[in-house]
Amino acid sequence: MTGGLSLTRRRSTLDAMSSIERRTVLGGIGAVVASNAQTRPSASGLHYDSLLEVADRIRRKEVSPVELAHSQLDRIDQLDPKLNAYQLVLRERAMARARQAEAEITAGNYRGPLHGVPIAVKDLLFVKGVATKGGCKALASFVPDYDATVVRRLESAGAIILGKLNLNEGAMAGYHRDFAVPRNPWDANRTPGLSSSGSGVATAAGIAYGTIGTDTGGSIRYPSSANGVVGLKPTYGRVSRRGVLGLAPSLDHVGPMSRRVADAAAMLSAMAGEDPDDPTSLSAAVPDFAKELNKGVKGMRIGFDDKYATAAIPQYMADAIRRAVRELEKAGASVVEVKLPDMDENVLAPWFVLTGVEAAMEHARTFPSRAGDYGVFFRMLLENGSKTPAVEYAKAATTRAEFNGRLRRAFAKFDVLACPSTVGEAPAYDPAQAYGGQDTAAGTVCGVPLSWLGGSGRFTTPYNYSGYPTLSLPCGFSPDGLPLSLQLVGRPLAEDLVCRAGFAYESATDWHRRHPPV
Repeated sequence: MTGGLSLTRRRSTLDAMSSIERRTVLGGIGAVVASNAQTRPSASGLHYDSLLEVADRIRRKEVSPVELAHSQLDRIDQLDPKLNAYQLVLRERAMARARQAEAEITAGNYRGPLHGVPIAVKDLLFVKGVATKGGCKALASFVPDYDATVVRRLESAGAIILGKLNLNEGAMAGYHRDFAVPRNPWDANRTPGLSSSGSGVATAAGIAYGTIGTDTGGSIRYPSSANGVVGLKPTYGRVSRRGVLGLAPSLDHVGPMSRRVADAAAMLSAMAGEDPDDPTSLSAAVPDFAKELNKGVKGMRIGFDDKYATAAIPQYMADAIRRAVRELEKAGASVVEVKLPDMDENVLAPWFVLTGVEAAMEHARTFPSRAGDYGVFFRMLLENGSKTPAVEYAKAATTRAEFNGRLRRAFAKFDVLACPSTVGEAPAYDPAQAYGGQDTAAGTVCGVPLSWLGGSGRFTTPYNYSGYPTLSLPCGFSPDGLPLSLQLVGRPLAEDLVCRAGFAYESATDWHRRHPPV
C-alpha cells in the first residue's frame, strides 16, 4: 500500500510493548505521521471522516487498516482520559485484526465496506475471552466464552473492534461508582445521553468510525440526540440479541450509531439477519441498505402530527422539526397530516413495570444475592421488579398490546413518521449525581432532568413497545450551540424507508458535517 507499509514497519516494535510503554513512545511517532501527511493522506487526519469515506480509502489502498487503527488508538489515548467513552481498549486484539485485514486486502481479498474499519461496541456485547461488565460491579468477573452474534458478524465483514464502551449500569439510567461517566464532547457539563452514552460520545468525538448501542426505552436515541450523531434502532428481531446482556428482553434492540446515515445503513446490513441461536430473530431477507439510499423519497408519505411533535417542547426544537419536514417535502415526499394515539402517563408508565420485572429476571443470578454490589438506581429498579405482582405485569403487557394495535392503525396511513428524538438539547447536569438515584426535589433522575428524560418518553417508549425501526439524525443546533435530533419512524422491517428519508434530509443539509471541539 502506498506509504502504508513503511509506517507499519516503523511501528512494528510498538505492538510488542506494554500499554504504558506505547503511550510514552507514541508522542515521538506523531512527528513521523505528520511528515508522511505532506505526501499522502494521513490516517491521523481522518478521524471525522465517515465510515464509508475511510472504507473507500482502504479499498483504493490510500490508507492501510494498520495506519487507521493506530491513528484511532492514538486519538483514544489523547482524548478518552477526559471523555471516558471506553471501558476497555482492546489494543493488541485490534492491531492483530488490523494486520490481518491489511494482509487480506493487499492480497486482493477485500470483504466489503467494513473491512479494516475501526469501530467499537457497547460493553453489553460479548467478546470471547474479554470481560463483559454491563456497567455492573456484580458482573465484573464475567468472561464469556463466545462472541455475540453481532460481534461475530461485524468481524466477519472485516471490522476492527477497538474496545468496549461505557454505559449506564445494567443499561438503565444511573452509573455504578466503579465505572467512569462518559462526558459529552460538545460540553462536558451536559448529559451524554443514557445507556449507550459511551457509544454516542465515541462516535461524536471521532474515536470510532461507528459504534454499537442498545435501546430498551431510548438508549440509542437519547445519546444520538445529545451527541449529535446518527442512531439506527432496527425493527425488534432484525438484529440478533444472542450474546448481549439484557435489560428487558421483550423491549431490547441492538443497532448501529455513526456520523452518517449511509454508515449506519452499511453497518446494519452486516449485523442483521436471522440467527438460529436467537429464536426472537426474524427470518426476513436483509437488503443492502446503503444501496437503497439513492432511491430518494419521491412519492414517499411522511406522516406528521404537529401536536404530538411540537407540544411542550422549546420553540427552537419545534422550529427545527418543522423545517426538517419541509426539507423532506422539497425532496419529493408528500407530507400527510395524521393523529397518533394518545401517549399519556397511563400508556407510558407501564414501561417501568415491564422493564423492572424483566430486568429482575435477567439479573436473578446476582440479585438479590449480591444486592450490595449494585448502584442506587439500578438496585431500586431490581427491587421493585422482583416484588411486582404478576397481575400488575399482566396489566402493563395488556396496555402495551392495546397501544400497539392503535399505533399500527395510525401507521397504515403513511410510510415514515417524522418527530423529535428528544424534547431538545442535552440538558446541563452534574456527572457526580449520575451515581445517585431519583431526586424529587431537584426534579432529576441520576442527575438528568426529568423534563428532558421523561418529557422525551413519548418519542421513545412507543417504538420500543411496538418494536418499530427508528432513525435519529442531526437536524440543527440550539441557541446554546448544542445538537438537535430528528427521528424518523417506520413500520416493521421498513429500515430501507427510514434510511432513505434520513439520507435525503442529510443530503439537503450540512448538520452532519459539524463536529464537537475535540
